[in-house]
Amino acid sequence: MRTVGERLVEGLAARGVKVVFGIPGVHTVELYRGLSESPVRHVTARHEQGCAFMADGYARASGQPGVAFVITGPGITNALTAMAQSRQDSVPVLVISGVNRRDSLGRGLGRLHELPDQAAMVRALCPTRQITAPEDVGPVLDWAWALLTTGRPGPVHIEVPTDVMPLPCPPLAPPAALAEQPVPGADALARAAELLNRAARPVILVGGGARGQQAALQALAEKLDAPVIQTTNARGMMHGHPLTVPASPSLAVVRDLITGADQVLAIGTELGQTDYDMYADGGLPDLSSMIRIDRDGAQLGRWTTALALLGDAGATMAALLPLLTPHAAQGAPRAEDTRHRARAVLGELSPTMPGQLDMVEAIRAALPGCQIIGDSTQPIYAGNLYYDHDRPGGWFNAATGYGALGFGPGAAVGAAMARPDLKTVCLVGDGGLQFSPGELRTAVDERLPITFLVWNNAAFREIAEAMRGANTEVIGCHPSPLRLEPFAAACDLPFTSVPQDPDVLHWALSQPQDGPRLIEIRVTL
Repeated sequence: MRTVGERLVEGLAARGVKVVFGIPGVHTVELYRGLSESPVRHVTARHEQGCAFMADGYARASGQPGVAFVITGPGITNALTAMAQSRQDSVPVLVISGVNRRDSLGRGLGRLHELPDQAAMVRALCPTRQITAPEDVGPVLDWAWALLTTGRPGPVHIEVPTDVMPLPCPPLAPPAALAEQPVPGADALARAAELLNRAARPVILVGGGARGQQAALQALAEKLDAPVIQTTNARGMMHGHPLTVPASPSLAVVRDLITGADQVLAIGTELGQTDYDMYADGGLPDLSSMIRIDRDGAQLGRWTTALALLGDAGATMAALLPLLTPHAAQGAPRAEDTRHRARAVLGELSPTMPGQLDMVEAIRAALPGCQIIGDSTQPIYAGNLYYDHDRPGGWFNAATGYGALGFGPGAAVGAAMARPDLKTVCLVGDGGLQFSPGELRTAVDERLPITFLVWNNAAFREIAEAMRGANTEVIGCHPSPLRLEPFAAACDLPFTSVPQDPDVLHWALSQPQDGPRLIEIRVTL
């Protein structure tokens, strides 16, 4: 009879899991026994934080839960930072870890990798359950999948004691049927349609909760003739469309568009500070009269609204669409004016931002339809303020929500594993690269078509500028950067160094690529 560890892997495969990201340890041997005869592929990271970042990137690029295997103790504590990023950005990630044998838990016996209460530590961040007996395996996986695929997604943790993992386990029952995505009732939909039909100047706010629903969003926007303001995690959903506003609602000119609306429709967005008030100036317009669509009831209760619709973004937009009357064409000029003013204002925020955006746009021009996965670095900050990507779901980064530095390399590996048919770009600063340099070797091992594009300004430049702006002495912001050419050689990566020039960057990105590569952008003031 197969063991608990083997059945766990079997249960993951039955739920459609194709890849897990992990680092094996003595506490997870039985999971790896399960992998040996499984269709599930294992990708070895270089750090447990990287495992969970890879699972995050995989989930965002594939639309399916990402899965990571880590050991008890330091394995799970290393993964917690990445899990927090997934929580803030509503990304479905399952982390399966070991935990010490049941009769030792909480007793302070000095066991290897011991924690006082591992489950309690994780529970402060996300849901967690322990498999305490073989008969728990199937029900716990069903519980995890329900959380990962319904309501507001995020990280979920399962821990398996070392004395339970090798126990004989009978065959699992088939996975439980997943719940239907919620749709608001007919009365609520009719009320929403009434409010929208009588609006002369509607505006749509759309966030990451609408990812994958670009056709429904475009149809809705066109029928309402409503400009669509996209948060960072929604970029690319309406690339190049006359109604699109790929600019942050933290910008005053975008807020002006919201203020001038007589009806705001917010879809799949938590209205979080890093998108709507990143400068913490409190200038976000009053949204108390908005209509809000979200599949998380708790999230709906956090804002005053005229109407809250509990439902899946795509299903709710599809149900709402036939109830709407076509609006007169005036939204496109309003959107165009906002786009023009938003781009112009970036130079007022920082004189370097337009040049940084030119570099981001050079990536899109050289590699159309690619995935751009960002770390916390200056051109990513600029792009989050204003950038229209050409692939839905193809622009995401850690410079929103939790803001974990070092996200980019691991997340790019996960995204490339999910979409090996696409070119993937990891845009990371020289400082962020030093948080997770080992994940470049994983890209080499897997021969992934990733361009690691390093924005090398030899500093934590954004932090240094914030210190100067606060009239504070700049301290700790100039760690010595890696010498990138020998570093690339050590990683067996082709290397190119270019100045901050969009034409030269376009040329470098257009060169033939076979597997991963590293391109340095030398930044000068």
